[in-house]
Amino acid sequence: MARSRAEMIEATRAKLLAAARQAFRQAGYAATSMDDFTGAAGLTRGALYHHFGGKQGLLAAVVEQMDGEMDERLDAIAARAPDAWTAFRERCRAYLQMAAEPEIRRIVLQDARAVLGPAPDAAQQRCLASLGALLRRMMDENAIEAAAPEALARLVNGSLSESAFWIAEDPADEARLPQALQALDLMLRGLRRG
Repeated sequence: MARSRAEMIEATRAKLLAAARQAFRQAGYAATSMDDFTGAAGLTRGALYHHFGGKQGLLAAVVEQMDGEMDERLDAIAARAPDAWTAFRERCRAYLQMAAEPEIRRIVLQDARAVLGPAPDAAQQRCLASLGALLRRMMDENAIEAAAPEALARLVNGSLSESAFWIAEDPADEARLPQALQALDLMLRGLRRG
């Protein structure tokens, strides 16, 4: 049975994304060429330019895909928690732990920041909205002191982001993750009532 044009387009995009993700993970953005992606995917440079506009556009698409996967993981962690406080704490801890994962470290926290700059506003808004919702829930449950949820979400998100970049900056420094987790617990205790 013949595949539709939309299915063929999606298959081409998926091949390029998978090949780029593997190349970025193994060698990093700077050390890979467009020929690496297209050759691994069995496609031409024209396909890469058509779908992503070039190597930088392909990196942005890979980061978007990985951000979505990270969000799903964090949402699942929060969903399994018995209460809002545990959901919030475990979600924050998991995000910092992800910073030590080689693929996330290299692609999302190192290459994306260097090549693409700050995270796109849409990605930031999704993260802030989910953090804000958890914070509101904790305030409703009297687990934390009342404050403007958006302001608090921005402070927490900024702290987590900077800590994640710090962890990813030097993977050989294995003390960074436990230090960041300890500091996070100390900071979060300051939010809690009682």
